[in-house]
Parts: sequence; C-alpha cells; structure tokens
Amino acid sequence: MAAFSVACILIPNDAIDYGTAGIGIIISQLTGFNLAICIFLVFAPFLFFSYFALGLEFFLKALVGSFVYTVGIQLFGKVPFELNTEHFIAVAFGGAILGAGLSIILKNGGCIDGSEIFANILIDKIYQKKGKEYSMSLILVLFNVFVYLLVFIFIDENKALMSLLVFIVASTVINHFTDHFEAVKQVTIITKDPEGIIKDITDKLHKTCTVIESSGAISGENKTLICYVNYFELDKIKHIIASHEGSFSTVSTIDEIITYN
Repeated sequence: MAAFSVACILIPNDAIDYGTAGIGIIISQLTGFNLAICIFLVFAPFLFFSYFALGLEFFLKALVGSFVYTVGIQLFGKVPFELNTEHFIAVAFGGAILGAGLSIILKNGGCIDGSEIFANILIDKIYQKKGKEYSMSLILVLFNVFVYLLVFIFIDENKALMSLLVFIVASTVINHFTDHFEAVKQVTIITKDPEGIIKDITDKLHKTCTVIESSGAISGENKTLICYVNYFELDKIKHIIASHEGSFSTVSTIDEIITYN
C-alpha cells in the first residue's frame, strides 16, 4: 500500500514520502539514480542500528518491510497508473493510503522508515542519561522539517508544500489506528510475580517500575506495576508480561510527563 501510494500517486502528483524515504526520493530526483535503491541505501544505516537498539525480532520485521517496500517501489514505478483529478485531491488520497499501509506495519511491530528508529534510539539515550521518558513527536517533526527544507531548497517549493500535506494526512491516519504511536505509553501491570517482571523489564528494557500494593476482590493480594515505554518497546513488554502467569495489563497513551526536582 505504501509503495503503491508513493510510486503511483504521490510522485506523479509532485509530492514525496516523508522521513528517510523522502531523503531517498530527493537523492534520486537530484541524481537520476534508481529510486528504490536510493531509498533502501538511506534506510540501511538506520536498519543496522535498529538491531542493537530494538533487537533481532524488530530488525527482521523492519528488514522484511523495507525489502517489500523498495521492491514495490520498483515494480509500481513501471505500472501505468493515472488519477485524473486535481493534484491536491490526489495527494490527500495518496497520503491516506500511505498512512493506512504504515499503520498496518507499525501495529505489527515493524517499521520502514529510519526517522522512527532514529527517534527511538535518541529517546533511549536520553532516558539512560537523565532517567526521563520523552515522546517521539518533536524529534519526528524536526526530522521531517529538515526533509521538507531540502525539498524546498533543492527541488521545488510546490513539491515541498504538497509533501507537507502528505505528512499531515498520513500522520492523522496513523495516529487514528495506532493511538498516537509517537507518544509515551503507560503500561499498568497487575501481577502476583512482581519481582520476576521487574527483573525482566530491567534486564531487557533497561527501565524501572513504580510498585503499588494492591488487592483484587477475587485474586487477593497482588502488586500493581507502572512502567513507561515507547511504541516500539510495547511488543517486548507484552512478551515479558505474557511469560509470567497470573498477570494482566492495560496500556494507555500519555500526553505529558512532568517531573519535579
């Protein structure tokens, strides 16, 4: 879906994808090099670092996703397809299809854009240094502002504005289906094995928990753990919780964390 949108709708209507794919498209349009290869080469360094930052499972999902995406770009680029409508409508429609495709990828623990990996690594480094959890929103916005400035300066002002529309529409669709994937997630865990879960979270996620004494009307004495993670860490913490019997959890989106020193 994402590859079809970029190759058959967005690029023919003077718009580009955002993130590292956008950088790949800029390089291709400025140099004339193969589009799919440019996109993959820009994404490759981020994919490499994702192995160390997010683990083997995420790396394999991102590798499969990026491979399918770049092959799709190559194949759809040869398909004769035309939307006989205004550029504005075509770009809005293409952005919605792109956002829907990316939503499916993100909801299944994958990724085909290096900007999200970059944001995750940067936030993790900040957490390890300061012990504070931040949203990916600002980093992603700044990254894409940089991409659109490149388009504005080196390619065309109209393409930059059309591409901004793609970002707005696609982000709106993604946020609808993933409940603001770029935001901080609060995971509330009720368990009879708090020590085991805390140890796994500390060892595998390098994070800590808030522990609250609690009890259930039926289950009796237990403990409630509260942990803050980002979207790409959700799969890991879900696996951790599932490995400890008698535990259940809820996940909610946090708009802001305020720390008072």
